[in-house]
Amino acid sequence: MGKKRIIEKAETGAVEGEKTPQARSVKKVRMSEGRIYIHSSYNNTIISLADEKGNVLFTMSSGRAGFKGTKKSTPFAASKVAEAVADMARSRGMERVKVFVKGIGSGRDSAIRTLGTKGLEFTAIEDVTPIPHNGPRARKLRRV
Repeated sequence: MGKKRIIEKAETGAVEGEKTPQARSVKKVRMSEGRIYIHSSYNNTIISLADEKGNVLFTMSSGRAGFKGTKKSTPFAASKVAEAVADMARSRGMERVKVFVKGIGSGRDSAIRTLGTKGLEFTAIEDVTPIPHNGPRARKLRRV
């Protein structure tokens, strides 16, 4: 059946579901530098905004922006996603970003252009697309 839950009243009178002083509050920290990761595939474009250490602060995709089906993989959809991420970066106080691009989709160039036109200064643009270095495993030899 499962364990029964027993709610005990605390001495301060706090009830379950209310905020207590121990609850963690999320603060919007203003930072001048950050990272933007662009993952562009044949089906979608996903852009993530992170701080200098790589902790993701905000993520946006073409699907979340309202595009469906084959329209998600277009350069126009990627530029709309980049606009949303750039606005979030500007609201956090970011001025300089490092851009990491992964994938072979059609939205990677338009996303970078849109980030530049929105007023973000690039300190680096790096392509981190994985490249196979030795190819797949060879087939086994045929025995006759």
